[in-house]
Amino acid sequence: MSSHASASKNKRRRFAPVALGAGVLGAVLLSLSLTGTMSGFVASITNSQNTAATGALVMQEQNSGATVTCLSTDGGSVSTNAATCATINKFGGSSTMTPGNTVTTPITIRNIGSVAATTFTLTSGATCTQTNSGSLNGTATDLCSKMNIVITSGATTVFSGTLASLAGGTSAKFTMPTAPAAGIAVPFSFAVTLDSAAGNTYQGLQASVPLTWSFSS
Repeated sequence: MSSHASASKNKRRRFAPVALGAGVLGAVLLSLSLTGTMSGFVASITNSQNTAATGALVMQEQNSGATVTCLSTDGGSVSTNAATCATINKFGGSSTMTPGNTVTTPITIRNIGSVAATTFTLTSGATCTQTNSGSLNGTATDLCSKMNIVITSGATTVFSGTLASLAGGTSAKFTMPTAPAAGIAVPFSFAVTLDSAAGNTYQGLQASVPLTWSFSS
């Protein structure tokens, strides 16, 4: 073999390890760059308090002097949020009314929840019911049409008419004040008058109409 051929073969042998080493180094550098070990600056923000919560709409009714309080949650919980309050008598509860006599009852409806009410409505039961009161009872059958009622809220007349016409009232029958924001109270006054022309046949009788207040948001 010639000396030229031998020299070329030796060069190839020396070059092979160098080329292999360079290839391995390149692969390592590429791997490091892909894994971020040799990357540039990094910045980040983590939002750790991302919450959304619901408010509550709760109605409170109180009589004059706030001696009696009824809540819409008295029916069990805020999940139902509807209750019956039999302890605040809007018609005064008097059993000694005489012709021309007026009994006035003030109450307050308050939004004690955390959100504003957008609607505030009043509805009445389908009928006015007449029953006997005590042991001495007259024979009249139309006491509901002889009992007059005026419901006001400040300067607003919510309703004016007989108990007979009060019955069966949807929200359209009543002129309601503005729905209250959270924490706001709305006063109401109920003035019930027995017709001055009512005679003896109206003695010992009573009339009743259920009422329902409602908020919505």
